[in-house]
Amino acid sequence: MLNTKYKIFLFDFDGVIIDSNTVRENGFKKVLKKYPDDKIQKLLKYHNENGGLSRYHKFRYFYETILGISISEEKINKYAAEFSKIMLLELPQNEYLIDEVVNYIEMLFNENKTLHVVSGSDQTELRIITKKLKISYYFKSILGSPTHKNTLVNELINLNNYNLKDICLIGDSINDYDAAKINKIDFYGYNNLDLRNQKNYIETFIDL
Repeated sequence: MLNTKYKIFLFDFDGVIIDSNTVRENGFKKVLKKYPDDKIQKLLKYHNENGGLSRYHKFRYFYETILGISISEEKINKYAAEFSKIMLLELPQNEYLIDEVVNYIEMLFNENKTLHVVSGSDQTELRIITKKLKISYYFKSILGSPTHKNTLVNELINLNNYNLKDICLIGDSINDYDAAKINKIDFYGYNNLDLRNQKNYIETFIDL
């Protein structure tokens, strides 16, 4: 049982706490609507395969790898701000919350476990969305991009002087797995069948 094995839980946001993929896909489509659909589809494929990476990285990937042209930091930030505006309008709706995970988080909170959100999504946006959804109070901190997830986890551990054996990270992407492995903490996959071959995989939180 995870709640007896660990004292500290790091949760990814998209795909774990909230079912946001369709909203985020539509966000990329709207922001990049002037570009050919086949190019946007390549970005969406990359986005779905790399859920833990930030939008800043993905906009750069779209330009430099898919389109083969350079892009300035200013333009990346402009796209990211436009994307965030769409997310703040669309995402704060309870229908997108994954109930079994939120119920588990509430249980952990009531057991005085220490909970954090560590996400590839924009940090300011995350804090606004979780507050609007009335779940922010569960978490000691809510951390996101533009800082890379590997670094976020490392800084979180060092800042709080956590014992690595007390922590697990729950995520739905290979990037989440990598962040846990690099920082030498346990990882549990969820909501992504490609992660089933990992040592720990959560089919459902209802049975935990």
